[in-house]
Amino acid sequence: MRPSEATAPVDPDYPVTPVPAHARKSFISLAVVLLGFTVFTPTMLAGAQLGSAFALGELLRVILLGSLILGTYVALLGWIGAKTGLTTVVMARYVLGYRGSKLGSILLGGTQIGWYGVVIGTIGDLTAQAFEWESGAAKAAVMILTSVLMCLTACYGYRGMYWVSAISTPLILILAFWVLFRSLEEVGGWSGLADVEPNGSMTMAVAITTVVGTFVSAGTQAPNWTRFARTGNQALVACVIGFLIGNGLMIFFGATGAMTFGQGDFVLVLYDLGLITWGLVLLFGNLWKSNADTAYAFGVAGAELFEKPKKTPFVIYGSIVGTVLALVGVQNHLVDYLVLLGVFIPPLGGVVIGDYYARWRRGGMPEGERLPALNVMNLAVYAAASGIAWIAKETEFGVPPVIGVVLAAFGSYAVGRAGLNRRLTPTGS
Repeated sequence: MRPSEATAPVDPDYPVTPVPAHARKSFISLAVVLLGFTVFTPTMLAGAQLGSAFALGELLRVILLGSLILGTYVALLGWIGAKTGLTTVVMARYVLGYRGSKLGSILLGGTQIGWYGVVIGTIGDLTAQAFEWESGAAKAAVMILTSVLMCLTACYGYRGMYWVSAISTPLILILAFWVLFRSLEEVGGWSGLADVEPNGSMTMAVAITTVVGTFVSAGTQAPNWTRFARTGNQALVACVIGFLIGNGLMIFFGATGAMTFGQGDFVLVLYDLGLITWGLVLLFGNLWKSNADTAYAFGVAGAELFEKPKKTPFVIYGSIVGTVLALVGVQNHLVDYLVLLGVFIPPLGGVVIGDYYARWRRGGMPEGERLPALNVMNLAVYAAASGIAWIAKETEFGVPPVIGVVLAAFGSYAVGRAGLNRRLTPTGS
């Protein structure tokens, strides 16, 4: 810990220090927050791509396999977060070195600011579409007002996100299931859905990559919330509920929407059904809670990057940047960039997992540990795993996020067990 971190006021969400026992939350609370994080309408767009490419039986296998991979990866990270009480970016200090961890903060924080802008822009675009607004000023006003609401929720911290998730997630799931039933009515039930012929094509590897990629970047930051768990097992189960079940359901909803209505976004399905009000309820309720989680994530990343003990200023700064990006139309141009970052972020989680099991599992990651500025060996493992994952993406070989995570985890574990990354140049803590 730096002196500035020790003397400054304590943030009740402990962004750069372990969450103490008295601040830990119940399992129900954690499950609500994580489920609210992954019940995310843009995930249905990924499901729509699958729905147009696979028949029902193959679709279910793709979703199940991809969700199992994603859920296992996030659950491991979530378990470590509960054991250490630390965020992903702070754990990266122990894994990559005090200065090396800045790479993780930039990657994770920067990606989340970009997603924040995409979501704000999407809200403005869909609201304008719903009310047939021609005025750019009206759309901009919606973006700014919703951004302020999401920013304030994130500033309020874990408690704010819990209450937003507790209220909005059940309503959104009820509405999503209702549209699913309407979809089944359109095609004559499950048998009719099974008879729908795909009108597109996609390889199994690309399909699984799509499922894993929906939340693998955000899932790498699961310890931001699981560090509040009272036990590692509670964190693990909560991650399974959120990232395997919740995320899998949203992909399935999007796929069925594409198969029956030719539209993978349930908000637009509701518009087509003439239910504009309910469409906006789904849109704002869902994206409000998900983007508040996003703002919280880049807030704690900023606190680590600039070595400050409070997340709030970075939540505000990042929200402003994200809103400006939305106002200039980033939602129309950022997708390829975010997909590329999705290749480079999962190996960071893999390095954390491998190094934790190799070096820190027995003694934990104690506060005040003397750390090197750079852990060169783990940084090299991360770079190699990311490079191979990128090559896999370019050559359409295998499942790139999985390749990156597995190589990084095994590589950092091997390096740690062999003692090749001993702390030779410690800095003061």
